[in-house]
Amino acid sequence: MKVYDGSQTESPEQSTPERIKVGIAEYKVTTEPAMLTTSGLGSCIGIAIYDTRNTVAGLVHVMLPSAADIDGGNHAKFADTGIQALIEAMADAGASTEAMEAKIAGGSDMLDFSENGSSIGSRNAKKVRETLDEHGVPVVGEDLGGDHGRSVKLEADTGNFIVKSANTDSITL
Repeated sequence: MKVYDGSQTESPEQSTPERIKVGIAEYKVTTEPAMLTTSGLGSCIGIAIYDTRNTVAGLVHVMLPSAADIDGGNHAKFADTGIQALIEAMADAGASTEAMEAKIAGGSDMLDFSENGSSIGSRNAKKVRETLDEHGVPVVGEDLGGDHGRSVKLEADTGNFIVKSANTDSITL
């Protein structure tokens, strides 16, 4: 028999955080304790940015390095414009760029259609690093390259970035 004498309190059941799915060439921002997720990261890169002071989190799933030769279109499709759009949306939600940190995953060499031997995955990784550096956002964790796909989850309340690769255990960055 269980006795409730006031000296112990029952802990409420832990609620499962909301799952926010981020599709290819999309970004999402939250200030709630949610789980931002994206999958299908081959040569694409998932960029998670977390404001360590204000608990604002965002995730973008980019496909290509640069929008330089594109007029209009979806900014989240490209590393340079997608990262900029994500940072701006996070600032609108109360984030401070001085407190932002990034974690990145993807950029695999799944297919190489280039003439000069530089795969889309490695070009994406280079542009992601350059763009984050231009915005003063340090990369504090990464899982890039290889020849396998990935899925990622960003815990918006902690900044933990969980990367699941094909046929391997998950890692937390």
